[in-house]
Amino acid sequence: MPPRRALVPRKTILADSQKSWLANFLEYIAHERQLAPTTCFAYKTDLIRFYRWLASGSIPELTPQDLSDFAAYLKTAGLAPSSLARNLTSLRVFFRFLLGEGKIDRNVADLLISPKQWDRLPSVLTPGQIDRLLVEPREGVDEFWIRDRAILEFCYAAGFRASELVNLRLEDVYLERACCRRLGKGSKEQILLLGESALKAYKLWIEVGRPQIVSRMSESQRRPKHPSPSLARNASYKPNSYVFLSRTGKRLRREALWELVKKYAIRVGAPQNVSPHTLRHSFATHLLQGGADLRQVQAMLGHESIATTQIYTHVDMTRLTEIYKRNHPRSGNDK
Repeated sequence: MPPRRALVPRKTILADSQKSWLANFLEYIAHERQLAPTTCFAYKTDLIRFYRWLASGSIPELTPQDLSDFAAYLKTAGLAPSSLARNLTSLRVFFRFLLGEGKIDRNVADLLISPKQWDRLPSVLTPGQIDRLLVEPREGVDEFWIRDRAILEFCYAAGFRASELVNLRLEDVYLERACCRRLGKGSKEQILLLGESALKAYKLWIEVGRPQIVSRMSESQRRPKHPSPSLARNASYKPNSYVFLSRTGKRLRREALWELVKKYAIRVGAPQNVSPHTLRHSFATHLLQGGADLRQVQAMLGHESIATTQIYTHVDMTRLTEIYKRNHPRSGNDK
C-alpha cells in the first residue's frame, strides 16, 4: 500500500476588512464591556450610518477634515443635536477600539467636538389625559385589552422604559410585596413599588389574558397531521417567562410597545408624538406635583445623577408658581 499522505492542518485566515472591524467591535462591547443590548444596538446603528457615508473609503486614511465633513453630513440628515452628539460619541469609541487593536495609527475622531445641546423639556400628559389613556383599551373593541391596560399601567405607575418593560420576567414581579424588580441601564437592579391599579391590571393579565395566549399556542401542538408551515413552526413553541407576550406567544417587541402606546394616545386625543417615555416623564412630573422630593424621584427613575432628574423641575412650573404666590410676601397675593 502506498504510504498515507500526511495531513497538514490548514490555517483559517480571517479577512482583515473594515467590515470585520465593525463586527469585532460590536462583539467587544457586548461580551467584554457587557454593555446593555439597547446600547449595543445604538452603537451598531450609528456606525452603520458611518460606514454608508464612508462607502469605499479607508478608515486609516481619514483626516480630521474628513470627519468634520461626516459631522456636517449628519447635520444635513436632519438629526437632532442629541442624536448627532451620540453618533460622534459612537465614532470616538469605535476609533479608540481600532487604535487599541493596532488598526489605525492615530485617533483623529478624538478631535471631533460634539455640538452644543440644549435642554428640551420633555412632553407630559395631564392627569386627566392619563386617566383616559389607562382605561382606553376596551373589552369587545381591542383583542388584547387586558394586556394593553397592564402595559399602560406599568409604564405610568412605575416609570418603566420600553426596553425594561419588554424584558420584564414573571419572576421579577412580587405580588405579595406589591413590587417588582427592574433591570435598568448598566444592568442596575432596582426594586419598584406597584400601586393598586397596576397590581389589579397585572393580576387580570396573568390570570386571564396571558393564559389564553399560552393555551392557544399550546393547542397548535395538538393539531391534525400535515400542518401548514406556520403551524409547524408553532409546534416547537414553549411558553417563555416574559411577562408581556405578543399574539404569537413571543416576547413583545419594543417597536410593538411604541405602536401600542401611540394607538391609544391618539384615540384619547393626546398628541401624536406620545411614546412610552412620555408616560415615564408624566410619572416623574406628577410625583413632583404631588409633593415628592427630587431625590426620591431620582431614586424611582433610577437616574445615576440628580442633574438628569432636575429637568422635571422645569416642567413643573405650575406647582412652583402656586407655591410662590401662596408663600412669598411680594407675590401680590394679599392674605
